[in-house]
Amino acid sequence: MSSRSGRQKIRTETLPCGIQLVTEAMTDVASVAVGFWVGTGSRDEPSELAGASHFLEHLLFKGTPTRSAAAIAEALDEVGGDCNAYTTKEYTAFYIRLLAEHLDLGLDILSEIMSDPALAPADVEAERTVILDEILMHADEPADLAAEHFTSALFPGHPLGRDPLGTAESVLATTAADVRRFFDEHYRPANMVVSVAGDFDHELVATSVQARFDALSGGRSPERTAPAEPPAPLCVVHKTTEQAHLAFGARSVSRFDESRFALAVLNHVLGGGLSSRLFQKVREQRGLAYSIFSDRSAYQDAGSLCVLVGTAPDYVDEVLKICAGELELLATDGVTDRELAVAKGNLRAETLLACEDSGARMSRIGAALLLHGEVQTVDEVLARIAGVERADVLAAAEALVAAPRSLSVVGPFEADAFDGAALGLAPTLA
Repeated sequence: MSSRSGRQKIRTETLPCGIQLVTEAMTDVASVAVGFWVGTGSRDEPSELAGASHFLEHLLFKGTPTRSAAAIAEALDEVGGDCNAYTTKEYTAFYIRLLAEHLDLGLDILSEIMSDPALAPADVEAERTVILDEILMHADEPADLAAEHFTSALFPGHPLGRDPLGTAESVLATTAADVRRFFDEHYRPANMVVSVAGDFDHELVATSVQARFDALSGGRSPERTAPAEPPAPLCVVHKTTEQAHLAFGARSVSRFDESRFALAVLNHVLGGGLSSRLFQKVREQRGLAYSIFSDRSAYQDAGSLCVLVGTAPDYVDEVLKICAGELELLATDGVTDRELAVAKGNLRAETLLACEDSGARMSRIGAALLLHGEVQTVDEVLARIAGVERADVLAAAEALVAAPRSLSVVGPFEADAFDGAALGLAPTLA
C-alpha cells in the first residue's frame, strides 16, 4: 500500500515474518534513518518488573553473541553514524542514522540487537547501577519529581501512573533471567514496526529485513486495561527548596479521539508558547515565574493536559489561582479568532519543521504506524489542524474543565496548605 503527496512518498506493508514496515523516500538527502519500534512500554510491565522496558533500552546496544558493544560503536564511528534508544509508557524505540551508502550496516546492527541480544549477566549488573543513578538523579530534580507525582495522582493504581524508569526496588529485584523472559515475550516480529526514511529502495529494504527475521515469527500487541480508579486530588512532597514546583491538570482524550486536534490548539493557547495566556500573565505581566508551560499526553485509552510551573513559595497561591481561572475562562468564553490563528499557525509550522531531516521523518512514520495503525501524510495532518474551529476548542475546554483535577507540589509545604475545592481538584479526597 502506498500514499503520496507533493512532499513525500510513504509505503507500508506487513512482511511475511510479521513485522510492519513503513518507509519514506527522500531522494534529495545523503542519509538514511532506520528505527525499530516495539509496541511494549512501561504500562505493559507487571509491577514486580517495573522498568524492564527501560532496562532493555540500556542493554540492547551492549552487544550480541557476535558483535560486542565496542564493535558496534567502532563500526558506527567509522561511517559517521549515530544510534540511540528511548522508552515511553507505550513503546520502546531503537534507531540508527547514517549515510545511505551504509544502510546495510545499520540494518545489520539493529536486526542483530533486536533478534539476538547478548543480555549478559555482567551487563545487566553494570546497567543496573547506571539506572539506579538515573532514578536518583530524577529524584533530585524537583520539576521532574512534581511531574512524576502528578502522573501518579492522575492514574492511581494503574501502570500509566508509573515512571518508565521503574523504582529502585523493582530495578534491584530484576534479574538477568527476568530481562531475558521479558524480551522473549515482547520483542517478537508481530509486535514490531520498522521505519526507514532517506535515500534507499523500498523493495531492497523489505527483502533485507525479511531475510534477517525469516527464522523468527509470532508476537502480538500487549493487552491493556484502561484506567478505572478516579484521580487522586493532591500530592505534596515536602522539600526545603527555594522554589516550589507545581504540576496541575486533568485527564483528557486518548490519541484516537477526534477532538485531539482541538485539544492541541487549546494547549497552545493555554500554555504552549510565548504568546500563551499563562506565559503572558504569569511571567511577562506579573513576573511570578521564570518557567511556565502546559503539555498534553495521549495514550491508547486515556490522556492528560498538565500545567507545569516553578515559582517562589510565596507566589504559589496566586499562580494556581491564575491557572485555574484561565482554564475556566477557556471553557466559558473560548478562544479569540486571533488566538485560534496563532495556535494553528504554530502547529502547522511545528509539523512542517519536524520533517526537515531523515531522522525526524523516520520517527514520525514509525510512531504513526505503531500507535495509530496508519500513517497520515503531512498534508492530511495539516488539513486536520486547519479544520479546527473556535467551537471545537470550546467543546474541548468544556470537557477538560469538567474533569476532576490533580495537583502535585514539591516544595516547603504541607498538604493542608491547599484548598482543593477552590482549585477544582478531584473530590475523592479533597
